[in-house]
Amino acid sequence: MEELETLRKLIEEQDYTGALTLIDEMDEMAKDDKIAKVESFLAVLLIHLIKQKAESRITSSWKRSINHALFGIFKANKRRTAGGFYLKPEEMKAAIDESFSFSLKEAAEEAFGGAYNAEQLAAMIDAEQIKQEAFDRIINYKI
Repeated sequence: MEELETLRKLIEEQDYTGALTLIDEMDEMAKDDKIAKVESFLAVLLIHLIKQKAESRITSSWKRSINHALFGIFKANKRRTAGGFYLKPEEMKAAIDESFSFSLKEAAEEAFGGAYNAEQLAAMIDAEQIKQEAFDRIINYKI
């Protein structure tokens, strides 16, 4: 990893300010990677919750996808050594809001065999209720 070589060089040169700056950048890159992984699982969760609410049913496949997504969110979001989570509750709510439009479009492709577009599907559901359900499931998830 190029960053580690640069970090070693900065420490050897006793450029501790530069080394700390690089560590901050590396930490931010790692956090961005974790957030992207959480958002990927979040989209899957939202797609299946949207389909479930729109069609007023749930399949065993959807249940498995929901459980897999919750596990993935939990695992990707958990800080291993420092404890806690990468995304705090308010940040998780923001991520849910940001992911919802994409998830709605994807759900429209699947729900009712793709018979409705995203706007039509949106009229059939309570978006805020689904977002809240997703948030509650994520926050209360236990392995």
